[in-house]
Amino acid sequence: MKCRQCDGELRVERRCRQVRLRCADCRKEYQIHEVAADLDAATEAELARYTCIIYD
Repeated sequence: MKCRQCDGELRVERRCRQVRLRCADCRKEYQIHEVAADLDAATEAELARYTCIIYD
């Protein structure tokens, strides 16, 4: 999945009590709901591994 800001690769990043998508290039961070409509199959599959994603 591509970053909206720089077209870099977004990666799923899990931290204590949080799951975010962070750009590998510009380090911009997105909450899941911000990019939910644009998720590709690979990112959806990775997020499906988590039993609960809390929107904060």
